[in-house]
Amino acid sequence: MLLQAIIDAVAVGALYALVAVGLALVFGVMRLINFAQGELITAGAYSLYLTRNLPLVVSIIVCFVVCVVLSVLIERVAFRPLRGASPATTLVATFAVAFALEAVWLIAFTPQGKTADLLSTLNQPATHGSLHLRWLTIVELGAGLLLLGGTALVLNRTTIGLHMRAAATNFRDAQLLGVRADRVIMFAFVMAGVLAAVVSLLLTVSQPLVTPTFGLDVTILALVGAVLGGIDRLASATAGGFLIGFITSFLGDELPASLSNFSLSFTFGIVILVLLIRPAGLLAALGQSSVERV
Repeated sequence: MLLQAIIDAVAVGALYALVAVGLALVFGVMRLINFAQGELITAGAYSLYLTRNLPLVVSIIVCFVVCVVLSVLIERVAFRPLRGASPATTLVATFAVAFALEAVWLIAFTPQGKTADLLSTLNQPATHGSLHLRWLTIVELGAGLLLLGGTALVLNRTTIGLHMRAAATNFRDAQLLGVRADRVIMFAFVMAGVLAAVVSLLLTVSQPLVTPTFGLDVTILALVGAVLGGIDRLASATAGGFLIGFITSFLGDELPASLSNFSLSFTFGIVILVLLIRPAGLLAALGQSSVERV
């Protein structure tokens, strides 16, 4: 049913948009593509597995604490010493951190999946005729709108948000004007950790089986979406993340069974065509070139 596929795709798009925002926030202030964002999502999912027998509120709080603390630690230990290094060096560093954390999950939890079965009632559908709307879909839409709206308010209505937007425009000039680099970057990583925790929670409800690569696939696709929209601009990166999630889910539902396994191939084919025409991103201003190349 077309309407069913559209509703499901919008919900998935909202989830991918949250991942894209986390990536774009860090990229905006550091010009750093943080591949470790996916490991934050995985860490949050494993924390939900480890605390599955505790009260739900405690599990959720632990998930948020783990994601935020790990995000801050990654910035302090791995990325802060590399400020001023070449883009190629920082890019390799993000890969190294991501693969190192993935190895930790592999050693600690083995390749077999662990079940973090929380809030399973949200997977129950509310049926109206031939339309089946899971409660999780409503929660994903609500959480996406709330967090995206909250992020926009922080960036546009607070002093730290003003500093982050200034740093995203020109980090060096922002420092000369009094913007505290450490504070701005730390806040960006804290926000990225919060968004990763929300994604962890929503993903584990829809996909309770947690593996060492749990957050990798969604992060890669969200990054593709952010680049598709224009990763150097938060609004366009968010829209791109939403679009890639929408397309992936919609094609998965609507393609014939014989072609459903190739939905990602079709998705990436669309992305390649768009970027050939608009290298700076689908939503970039006409004539604008890409911000930088690594």
